[in-house]
Amino acid sequence: MKSLYRSLACLVMLSSSAAAQDIFLKPEEAGPEFAVQGEYTGTVDIDGQKVPVGLQVIALGDSKFDAVAYPGGLPGAGWLGTDKHRASGTLKDGVAKFESGDGITAEIRNGEATVKSASGSSLGALKKTERVSPTLGAKPPAGAVVLFDGKSADNFNGGKLMLGDLLAADCETKEKFGSHTLHIEFRTPFKPKGRGQDRGNSGVYVQGRYECQVLDSFGLEGENNECGGIYSIARPAVNACFPPLSWQTYDIDFTAAQYEGDRKVKNSRVTIRHNGIVIHDNLELPKGTPGKNPEGPGPDVIYLQGHGNPVAYRNIWVVRK
Repeated sequence: MKSLYRSLACLVMLSSSAAAQDIFLKPEEAGPEFAVQGEYTGTVDIDGQKVPVGLQVIALGDSKFDAVAYPGGLPGAGWLGTDKHRASGTLKDGVAKFESGDGITAEIRNGEATVKSASGSSLGALKKTERVSPTLGAKPPAGAVVLFDGKSADNFNGGKLMLGDLLAADCETKEKFGSHTLHIEFRTPFKPKGRGQDRGNSGVYVQGRYECQVLDSFGLEGENNECGGIYSIARPAVNACFPPLSWQTYDIDFTAAQYEGDRKVKNSRVTIRHNGIVIHDNLELPKGTPGKNPEGPGPDVIYLQGHGNPVAYRNIWVVRK
């Protein structure tokens, strides 16, 4: 399969093969489970008080779902990072029904989740929402190096177009970079039957040495091997992942390590915003991450990892420091 995605010789072949495996590249083709999956917000009556609540619903295939409720609001948008509550559900006849361990139930239909107590009384309703990164579509400033604008993949070794004007994963820049800021937009496929690292896996390797993971980690815990994690080094401060097939952004401010000859005398540092939310704040990187190039002196490439999943990228530009 990796060779199929690597070559992308025939997009029609990719699309038909993906559909057979429940891998969807376009929202309009993703089916009824995709329509239920997503984020919901509203207020719920908790102990007599109206409390803002965010809800993330994750499709698992075969009409099954997980759901995570966040008192205060969605991650990065009100949730305080402490309590959260999980439930499981199924879809039947256009209605997704969920039940938690404490008897709280919810029904989702037509983009609205109705929440009820164990006794069946209404506690409130949450409406489906679609968050958009504040840096989505950001224009490159004067002096920026535009690496991909949808017209050509010529700035990348191994670069291939997919879906007409998007850049497929598994390529690296022809240019090398030292300290810089990077803007990049990515979209993971909708792969409801995938689990863990098999669910939209790629990665943005700064200097080919430090991986910021790309993965469909929507609704997960936010570990160092999930979306936004610096692989094997640091988990994101918050799991800012949007649902699959949503366009997401990384804005990366990177300061390269310093060397005296071949001896490293100062570690590199990075600040990363995922969908506009700071997930790593001036983080020191004590080592490189596995999978591409070792640490060393001098500039190096930006690598978009190929991991056998049709992850798409667009609007990529760099400003050298």
